[in-house]
Amino acid sequence: MNYSYKNETVMQAFRLYSQLALNGSVDKERLQDYIADDEVRGLVDQFAAEVDCAVIVTSDELFLIPLVRLSPFHMSNDYMKKTYLRSSAVNADLYLMYMAIIVFIGAFYDSYQSLEPTRNFIPLDEWSVLMQERIELLKEFEEEQLKSYEVEFSYHWSAVIEKWDTMDDIKETVKRQTGNTISRLSFLDTVKRFLLEQQLAEEVGAGELALTEKTKMIVQRYFMELEYNRGILNFLYNLDERKKAEGEDEGHAVDR
Repeated sequence: MNYSYKNETVMQAFRLYSQLALNGSVDKERLQDYIADDEVRGLVDQFAAEVDCAVIVTSDELFLIPLVRLSPFHMSNDYMKKTYLRSSAVNADLYLMYMAIIVFIGAFYDSYQSLEPTRNFIPLDEWSVLMQERIELLKEFEEEQLKSYEVEFSYHWSAVIEKWDTMDDIKETVKRQTGNTISRLSFLDTVKRFLLEQQLAEEVGAGELALTEKTKMIVQRYFMELEYNRGILNFLYNLDERKKAEGEDEGHAVDR
């Protein structure tokens, strides 16, 4: 391979990576540059790895996603709060938002037992019901046990419960008790906006959301890996079994 050709390959890869870094994605036309040339693809992947990111390929687009919090492309907590939540939002609001996203994606994957979606869409009100089910299971733990899980998973479960419980389980048309109170559906609508803007979900009907191809690829490659989710997914979707096991352990202790 002569030097001029190699330099052009590097520049082609850099232009492609620059567009990814700027926009987070490239369209179908530029996607072919990545797919068709092994050297260009290898260089783009290397550029992405240097900033702790990965390149996700779908049938129509190419996406750059951060893999760790230290990546310069990772959205900070402050950015998330200012862009998607209320001006008065605190970290507990973010924890609830992240949990809502986990529950949303989990609804499509039969509680994370399959790499392929087991449903086509989820209505907003059903999403709210699934959130309530997880919250109720969390409430069943004793305070000390829940605190130990907060340490284990670095996730403030008690704050999530409190935030969800302070929201009205009513329609937007019903008068609220205070100006700071929002409904659960209103909160999930905020999370929905984030999912839509990040191309993680798409609307397929009135109040009905489906996963995008981008999300399906992320789930297959990263979402269920312990390295990235710190075991939070297993915890949330094994709450029933965990409660049952702890109950059996207590029963055995009494028998002894």
